[in-house]
Amino acid sequence: MVMCDYFSAASEEDAVGVLDEPGGPDGSVFDVLSLKGIDSVVVMARLEALLTDRTYDEAGARPRAGQLLSDPEAEGAFVISVSDTLRDAPASASADQLGAVAGPCADFEELSAYGLPPTEALEVLQLLSGLAGRAVAENRRLYCWWAL
Repeated sequence: MVMCDYFSAASEEDAVGVLDEPGGPDGSVFDVLSLKGIDSVVVMARLEALLTDRTYDEAGARPRAGQLLSDPEAEGAFVISVSDTLRDAPASASADQLGAVAGPCADFEELSAYGLPPTEALEVLQLLSGLAGRAVAENRRLYCWWAL
């Protein structure tokens, strides 16, 4: 299963710096949310599309959406940017809005393979909303540390 740790950082340099340490971003240094198997490209673009009422293609084309920031030849782990729109959308989403997208999220082909029920999808969305809200409040951006 793919390891995906979402975290906020003040700069791309700080974000890519997590590759210097084994195991991903250090929770004592970064605000980190571990979401195993929830990839930062396909699943996050689908989530952004739901939260912003845009198409998947529009969400995936936003600046910073799924952009590889680390060396593409590196083995082991990568750092990928998360669009500012996807940071802002869950940060400002109401509980009702998160509840409304939980079912469709659980139906994503990439997530349904894990048997993620809507109640757990809602928990994930609430955790992501918290991370995103803290990032907005601290003027930080979101990133994903991705490793096999």
